[in-house]
Amino acid sequence: MKATHIVDLENYDLELAKLVTSGVDLWLNTPQTPMEASGTSGMKAALNGVPSLSILDGWWIEGCIGGITGWSIVDDKPKHESKNDTREDAYWLYENLEKVIVPMFYKEREKFISVMQHCIALNWSFFNSQRLLQQYVLNAYFR
Repeated sequence: MKATHIVDLENYDLELAKLVTSGVDLWLNTPQTPMEASGTSGMKAALNGVPSLSILDGWWIEGCIGGITGWSIVDDKPKHESKNDTREDAYWLYENLEKVIVPMFYKEREKFISVMQHCIALNWSFFNSQRLLQQYVLNAYFR
């Protein structure tokens, strides 16, 4: 059986979250569709200017604007009804890194910084507590 490594960050709080996200250039998230609970860690990273490279699941279905706020591992609709193809996902993960993201990071720095800025601007305006409360009230109380 293959070993699984887990890291437990005790007393995880805003200060520790700031340290974790401040040292990251790209947020990589590879859940198996449709197993992403919500993706609050990716949201937190985006609000700190960290673009994501992720499977289109959870919050990233709404937050991903390809090449603007980050990248999807597989550029198609979420595959909620199909089984996960980890080989295809791995192929596209490395393709995106090798052909798009890493070259942009090192050779087109202004473009990468623009993606970082769009992460903050677009995702901050959409993923916030005002929207959360508004949707909760409308969906839970005014149905």
